[in-house]
Amino acid sequence: MARRVFVHVGAPKTGSTFVQNVLWRNREALLRTGVLLPGGAAAQDQAMTDLREVSWRDPAATWTWDRLAAEARQWPGDVIISNEALGGATPAQAARAVASFAAAEVHVVVAGRDLWRTFPSFWQQSVRSRQSWQFETFVGMVERGEFETFWEMHTPVRMLRKWGDLVPPGRRHLVTVPPAGTAPWVLWRRFAGVFGIADGVCELPAPAPNESLGSAQVEVLRRVNQALGERYPHRVPYQKVVQKHLVNAVLRKQADQTRFGVGADRTGWVLDLAEEQIKELEEYACQVAGDLEELRPAAVTPLPTPDELSQDEVLAAAVETIIGLLGHADALSQPQPAALSTRVKNKVKRVLRPR
Repeated sequence: MARRVFVHVGAPKTGSTFVQNVLWRNREALLRTGVLLPGGAAAQDQAMTDLREVSWRDPAATWTWDRLAAEARQWPGDVIISNEALGGATPAQAARAVASFAAAEVHVVVAGRDLWRTFPSFWQQSVRSRQSWQFETFVGMVERGEFETFWEMHTPVRMLRKWGDLVPPGRRHLVTVPPAGTAPWVLWRRFAGVFGIADGVCELPAPAPNESLGSAQVEVLRRVNQALGERYPHRVPYQKVVQKHLVNAVLRKQADQTRFGVGADRTGWVLDLAEEQIKELEEYACQVAGDLEELRPAAVTPLPTPDELSQDEVLAAAVETIIGLLGHADALSQPQPAALSTRVKNKVKRVLRPR
């Protein structure tokens, strides 16, 4: 039976991809220290979709939550399960997840980021997951209390109450995301401290480039989503085509990535929300890795939203996108080095084959 099981449930856009990359790249090293990452990255993702019973679960998925939990229970040491979409589970689903580890010591890990950065990153991520709403529509719905999913999946207070209340206070962990510009190893050390991973066990990858899209690029993608209709539905078809060939191959590589954010008219509202969140967390019994002060927005500079772009700006980005797609298509049509190398190796084998 597992000794301890750490379930990292979110939130998205809190450095979770970086943390997961470190974990999976160092899986063998962690095994040698008695820490298991059950299944694989894809397996944990499939288990999340099974637990949450989402309509967009991949029909070809083979991993269920019960299968993942069974592998975790069989390990005699510590176990880490990390998927930032677990925060979207219902209270009943969260309770089922925690109970599935039997008598193991379950720890719930939640990450929190200041709301000034969270609002634009959530909206962008939603567009990259096939949504087509405008930024103002999204923020307005949150402001009017018409979009509870934002609070459920992207604020530590809600996730801790839903998941953290299932375990004793000493096993509830909140990791705060450091301010922008902080070295990524700072966030990793906070997670590693929670997981009980000693310094030097994991080799950290070189910092990856910022994956965020600029204002014009995300607006082009939003309009593409709007025009797609029923083609390439979320999740797997969209990831295989639109995410791979448009977002990753073209939009992310465009030079002009103008930042966007919350407008000046909502600055006070966001700051008030942040203060409420900090106060609630001060009163909630949990272990904090970092500082609750980091949830108070710093350097609050209102930025234009993508809704404010002119038609000429969007058109220029769309033309640049078409040019990028042409280059991407041309590159795909060229002989691939790996395929060429395989052909050469096969020819060499035929020449050297005994007669």
